[in-house]
Amino acid sequence: MTLLQKRRIALGSLFFIAGLCFASWASRIPDIQVKFNLSEAQLGTLLLGLPIGSLVALPLAGWAVHRFGSRNVILASSAGYMTFLPLIGFSDSIFMLIPVIMVFGMIGNMMNISLNTQALALEDSYGRSILASFHGLWSLAGFTGAGIGAGMIYFDILPKFHYLVIAFIVASTVFLAKSFLINESRAGGGGGLVLKKPDDLLLRIGLIAFLGMLAEGCMFDWSGVYFKKVVEIEPGLVALGYVSFMGAMASGRFVTDRIINKIGKIKMLRFSGSLIFLGLSLSVLFPLPVAATLGFLMVGFGVAAIIPIAYSTAGRSKLYSPGVALAMVSTISFFGFLLGPPLIGYIAELFNLKASFTLVAITGLGIAILSSVRLEVFTKEGIQ
Repeated sequence: MTLLQKRRIALGSLFFIAGLCFASWASRIPDIQVKFNLSEAQLGTLLLGLPIGSLVALPLAGWAVHRFGSRNVILASSAGYMTFLPLIGFSDSIFMLIPVIMVFGMIGNMMNISLNTQALALEDSYGRSILASFHGLWSLAGFTGAGIGAGMIYFDILPKFHYLVIAFIVASTVFLAKSFLINESRAGGGGGLVLKKPDDLLLRIGLIAFLGMLAEGCMFDWSGVYFKKVVEIEPGLVALGYVSFMGAMASGRFVTDRIINKIGKIKMLRFSGSLIFLGLSLSVLFPLPVAATLGFLMVGFGVAAIIPIAYSTAGRSKLYSPGVALAMVSTISFFGFLLGPPLIGYIAELFNLKASFTLVAITGLGIAILSSVRLEVFTKEGIQ
């Protein structure tokens, strides 16, 4: 096995544990609600701590990666995960839990930016697209974390002990992987805190990522509701929409790199946007179990490539360092993930869920259009 292959396996394992930590936390949210006797509204307020922490960390993450290097930020973030994930389980009061969750959200975004910066450095060494496969491992970890969580719940193991097991897995993985991480060069590009306007390339790719994350967030939160209320599928199959979307997105990320290497990033973005548009249009026009499931599969495959391509493109910015450029694009796209799900709810309240999902379909069309006009924005940076 070559050194490059060892580096890829090591970095892939770190993407996996990052997804595992997030999924492990999410799998025990119902237990945390019961522990603190929270209403749905109170739980919703508590859960806002995670995106708030993530948003606060975005400019800090870009600066830290530029200043200290992605390897050091990965190691620091991993140590944070080992500490704050168990602290969620050991929190005895809501006043302790809220700041712990906010810091956990901050750690998640620090890990996200540093891992993707490290992946871009490795991608440069390979000379071809490999970023999407790492995102596939993160998605795969989501299924694994949910499965472990279900097992812990079945055996009535408290969240704090569940989280300690995950922390041990994180510690062991980091110990084995850290010697293979790249100490990438931090020369060139702006590296200050991200409080400035992105250039044309970052703005364009940020808007594409915004639309992709808006669609992804809506599918995460509303797939089950759509299958229950619009498709009117039998109760035991309500999760079919979510599972088909998630499964297609996760598996799609393992083949995306191969397609990108053949047809290029711009054509892949057009194809992805078209899949999102056609898949959701099919689900809206023919809300039947088979058609809707096929539509959700198409959306999953469409969404799979958006963020990996956006991050890979941002990391090639000639104006900013990779960490700062990634943080800029993440900041823009993050608002799509935050705004999408509540927007669907408001439109559904005014009209219906079909109207909401029609709007999400239009985001796919927007991605295809943004990938087809004023291509000099991409080509002058060497993006094909």
